[in-house]
Amino acid sequence: MGPDEREQALRARLERIEALERELKAKESAKKQVPLRLSATLWSEIAAWAEEDFRSINGQIEFILTEAVRKRKGKKE
Repeated sequence: MGPDEREQALRARLERIEALERELKAKESAKKQVPLRLSATLWSEIAAWAEEDFRSINGQIEFILTEAVRKRKGKKE
């Protein structure tokens, strides 16, 4: 195998590795959809809170849930 062939083989391997890394990153960042029923009152409260924090309602719900999980994990340790 000559130097050019070796370089081509290395580039092909690097491209495969980069493609796998992109695929893994996409899977990690994929969001799951969850149907959620909320009372009108709770929805309004979350909407107002989201507006104060400059987030979407969905983003606010995700933030609230993330914080709750962090607090729960902190209590276990």
